Amino acid sequence: MAKKIPLQPENFELETNTVWAFPNRGKWATHDAKYRGNWSPYIPRNVILRYSNEGDTVLDQFVGGGTTAVESKLTGRNFIGIDINPNAVELSQNKCNFEFDSNVDISIRLGDARKLDLSDESVDLICTHPPYADIIRYSEDIDGDLSHLPIKSFLMEIGKVAEESFRVLKKGKFCAILMGDTRKNGMVQPLAFETMRIFELAGLKTKEIIIKEQHNCKATGFWKTNSIKHNFLLLAHEYLFVFKKN
Repeated sequence: MAKKIPLQPENFELETNTVWAFPNRGKWATHDAKYRGNWSPYIPRNVILRYSNEGDTVLDQFVGGGTTAVESKLTGRNFIGIDINPNAVELSQNKCNFEFDSNVDISIRLGDARKLDLSDESVDLICTHPPYADIIRYSEDIDGDLSHLPIKSFLMEIGKVAEESFRVLKKGKFCAILMGDTRKNGMVQPLAFETMRIFELAGLKTKEIIIKEQHNCKATGFWKTNSIKHNFLLLAHEYLFVFKKN
């Protein structure tokens, strides 16, 4: 008989320092790793529990595979999920289609993170995982999909995302964004810190910089050989930035 999947993680504890590692990415409720590039549910769970209260409204404007949506439902938060990709919207809606005794509103719909259909200061927490420029393309030909853009163009558009994030976030509330770097021609491209600076320029203040270890970057085979041959280190971490709107 197959083991029943639990709705909540077992023996969960909040992270208490600035280095997070989740070798077991988490498979409770409807979570899985099928949506390419999605984040471990431990990340939004930590962010949601630390930076919001039950009944608050959480926004993820890059809803993707629906991880933040599921965690919002499981922790008693209202949720607004937006994505420019209709496949992501449908997938996220399906992920939230499970029985759970939680009187919350889960709204997932098509939209553009650069132009949100939300009122000023209407959100209690932003918890999101944007694409890392064009490292992973999430659609073939959707106009406005930021995952099609090279770094320079991506950073220009992420500036619009930052401005919208500032606009819809309530004063005194938090915005958490996971972002990673990339490498071109052997040189590191500090996409994460460039993004952090853009959100600061939009008016948000950096409260925390968290290093999140990646456990799907095994230094074996092709990449291990090339790392040594061409003298570069494999990028095995991402940054979780937590901003506050004063």
